[in-house]
Amino acid sequence: MAEITAGMVKDLREATGLGMMDCKKALVETDGDFKAAEELLRIKSGVKASKAASRVAAEGLVSAFISTDGKVGALVEVNCETDFMAKNDNFMAFASNLAQAIAQNNPSDAEALSSVVLAGGDSVEDARKALIMKLGENVSVRRFVRYSTTGKVVAYLHGSKIGVLLDISGGDDALGKDLAMHIAASKPICVSKEQVPQELLDTERKVYTAQAAESGKPANIVEKMVDGRIAKYLAEVTLLGQPFVKDTDILVEKLLSTHGLKVNAFQMFVVGEGIEKAVVDYAAEVAAAAKV
Repeated sequence: MAEITAGMVKDLREATGLGMMDCKKALVETDGDFKAAEELLRIKSGVKASKAASRVAAEGLVSAFISTDGKVGALVEVNCETDFMAKNDNFMAFASNLAQAIAQNNPSDAEALSSVVLAGGDSVEDARKALIMKLGENVSVRRFVRYSTTGKVVAYLHGSKIGVLLDISGGDDALGKDLAMHIAASKPICVSKEQVPQELLDTERKVYTAQAAESGKPANIVEKMVDGRIAKYLAEVTLLGQPFVKDTDILVEKLLSTHGLKVNAFQMFVVGEGIEKAVVDYAAEVAAAAKV
């Protein structure tokens, strides 16, 4: 059997980015054949990725990329299993490279993104599997958005957990950044009331009608009460209808009109939003283990 030296292990680790013990085991299994060991690790990383895929990845981060001319931007949410791992340098670098690749390659969907080649030469999917192998946690690319505009794309990250991508025309950079911050704070669901889904409006009207009917007031009064509630609801959930967070005496619609700025589109991602997290009762686990 070939001698496995520390230098061989070091070289394989640098080539693959995987752990020292994983590299040493691969070299032992392949009798010191560097290329075979590299291929073995790639195969094993895929196996490990498959096993990890069943574990819930509800932590992670949001990363953004804006082209130098401000015309193209991307926002992506990448998930892992623990908040600790979300702060890992390799995980953060993967998310950052991913945002850049999305902006530059314009993949149509998640499947197309998986085959996009990153700056290091690996495809997104190969890089993801290698990261799983290295970190020992499930890693998933949950969602992304890309804007290409004749105006300007603005991005705002609140820490690494909330990200906003904004497509605007007119105005100045400072106001664009303030507006992105406003969206992160006030969480509108769309730009204007015309964009609110009819299904959502129907649901709200049904609820408000039932509530107003309990007042015992005449039907015509109930209808006016419901219309008033709907108008208030639309103001709360639309960007243009909200008071500006930095000056609540002015509505965003008025602010934009004054400064000649138009919002073409926006997208906000909140890490883990909508993902059902497993609740672990550690006390119960310890108690159960004590009975064994």
